[in-house]
Amino acid sequence: MSTPVHLTPARRPAAVLASARQRREGSRTGGPYRNPAEHALLGIQAGAGNRAATAAVQRARAGEQAGGQVSTPQNSTAPAGAQKKNYRDRIAGLLDRFKKNLDPIDTFIKGVQTPANAGFTQQAAAAANEGLKHSAAASGTSAASGNLLTEATGTVVSGMDAYKNMKDARKHETGAGHHTAGKKAKVKGTDAVIGAAGSGAYSAAIAKEVTKIQKAADAAVASEASGIASASVAALKSVRSVFRVGGAARKYRKVKELGDPHLVHAESLARLNESREHANWAAAEAFVALDAYWKQDGEGRLELIGEAVDAAWEAMGEARDAAETLQRAERDVEKLNTVQGYAKKKQLTKIGKETVGGALGESTKAAAGVVTAVAAGTAGLASNPVGWGLAGAGAGLVLGVTLYKALRAATKRYEEVRRPEVWAPQGETPAEAASRSESLKHALKFWKKVSKGERQAMAREIYALAAGPHIPGSGGTTQEMRQSGMALLIALKAGPSDHKLDEDAWVASLDDPAKTDAWIKEIAEQLASG
Repeated sequence: MSTPVHLTPARRPAAVLASARQRREGSRTGGPYRNPAEHALLGIQAGAGNRAATAAVQRARAGEQAGGQVSTPQNSTAPAGAQKKNYRDRIAGLLDRFKKNLDPIDTFIKGVQTPANAGFTQQAAAAANEGLKHSAAASGTSAASGNLLTEATGTVVSGMDAYKNMKDARKHETGAGHHTAGKKAKVKGTDAVIGAAGSGAYSAAIAKEVTKIQKAADAAVASEASGIASASVAALKSVRSVFRVGGAARKYRKVKELGDPHLVHAESLARLNESREHANWAAAEAFVALDAYWKQDGEGRLELIGEAVDAAWEAMGEARDAAETLQRAERDVEKLNTVQGYAKKKQLTKIGKETVGGALGESTKAAAGVVTAVAAGTAGLASNPVGWGLAGAGAGLVLGVTLYKALRAATKRYEEVRRPEVWAPQGETPAEAASRSESLKHALKFWKKVSKGERQAMAREIYALAAGPHIPGSGGTTQEMRQSGMALLIALKAGPSDHKLDEDAWVASLDDPAKTDAWIKEIAEQLASG
């Protein structure tokens, strides 16, 4: 096994040390470097020796004379394009928050009020109760109006997000940033199309309920049109869920095909352990030789002892390095096993949610819309208990999944501020833990996303396993382990073909510290999606 190379810092020239000492003394004695900002800028000048740094110092001094403010690019007037983009982002953010505030009301309407209205409508039709029919129609109008407001706002937000991510994808062209933005653009674009269709369906539902209130002659026609529209939108959502289930299943299968890390890396761990044992034997033999030289007499004894000490010291270093390499590899195997298990769990969870809430829930709602349309077209506004039952069942499935998602998100937000040290990045000082009441308040902020949770922590672990030696914390990763980390990225649809890169450029991007944040964001997105 090759011995890791330890780089020794080069000795700095005496002039550099003298210059640094003079700067320190000047700072202590209140000399020409009294101002910390000026001190830093003059340090730039001394290191670079260019006129740009001198100009920076002059601007700093002029800023102090003018009142302590230094002119910076941020203080200058922003271009019109940047201001326009800033306004667009602010509008999108406000609309997104407005939509998220509407979501709880929308969930209640879809899961409770709408099925209840359908039940009252069926009961009113069976009993020929005009008063109940009028009340159910009024309630249905308000419910559809609330759904329309939420759906229309979501459509606008999705459209703006799709446009923004499309521009980001064009800007990056290749790599993790391109793939993340491109995928989001497709998802948000699809959401906008479905949202527009849903807005049309809710508009038809409002028209249907209004005709019932007014007892218009064309109420049956409006009811039929509304049933067809709602069935079409629900069928579209169901098909999308089926595709998502298929994508998650394929991703789960690819991760599972990577195998158990303990078995896959058993041979490489055995080799590292053998290298450690050989290094320990070599160190022991070196000390035996040193002991023998100590007991010898004669000319050259001290020289032999010195050589033996050097040999023993080098053997000890190799033994220590071999032991550290083995321990690091064993820890990485455990990390790989953990992140692979997490990736499979995320895909299984996605399959369950999309199957129950999307494929089954939305298809059941589509069937209810079809039954409503058929009943309206053949029997006018007669009793329709089948449609009511299907609508209630579909709404119940969707509501159950929605409540599950909301509860999970609230729990994660609570843990994020209550126990910030659990998922804090390695080497980063975690924020101070919030009190229980503050954590509960934060958990109820349903419009906020979790920024430091388990998924982000797992994304950092995966990146650390696959990243190159120039990434902090990844220098000691063995080549076999790095290959396994890259294989996991490919299984998660973050490989070279997904990023529009050849293999060499893709590997180089993993070893680029400037792309670390983009990679972690990309991996977190791929863990959540199918």
